[in-house]
Amino acid sequence: MKKIYLASVLLFAFVINASAQTTWAVDKNHSTIGFTIDHMVISEVDGKFDDFEGSLTASKDDLTDAKITFTAKTASINTGVDRRDGHLRSGDFFDVEKFPEMTFTSKSFKKISDGKYLMSGDLSMHGITKSVSLDVKFNGTVDTGKGMKAGFKVSGVINRKDWGLTWNNVIESGGVAVGEEVTLDIKLEMNKS
Repeated sequence: MKKIYLASVLLFAFVINASAQTTWAVDKNHSTIGFTIDHMVISEVDGKFDDFEGSLTASKDDLTDAKITFTAKTASINTGVDRRDGHLRSGDFFDVEKFPEMTFTSKSFKKISDGKYLMSGDLSMHGITKSVSLDVKFNGTVDTGKGMKAGFKVSGVINRKDWGLTWNNVIESGGVAVGEEVTLDIKLEMNKS
């Protein structure tokens, strides 16, 4: 009898815990996966990925148990200049035919202060996986009358060479055409599933 009671309690706890999980999906129409990189030493170029998806699953209200997954199609890179985008899709950079996707899977989502988190996880692109840590600002939630939405801003800096994106060109002044550090500027609006 005690075994049946214990099994029932465990099953009930599992069901309650499973049902308490909340999943949020990225609203692509209201999100931007953006980046900035130095160009010719003296300026910067902005870009983004147009084809992406992602989700966040958490059971705690403070999101400290959040699990985040993200995928972007590398061929969807868009800097606003067709010629440059073609070069970025080539074997010199993303080699999109060989590596059509980049992915991110979180390992931790640590609360730093109210609305501020440090997200760590594995970023895979160009056939290489590296651990990264990114700052996350949680902007809160809103009930639209048609469902719940949550807003996030993700930022950080990565070195493109860590993922084998090493192409460059030395300019006449001695500098290089493309910077190594990429500043991420990701704005996410998410819908509660």
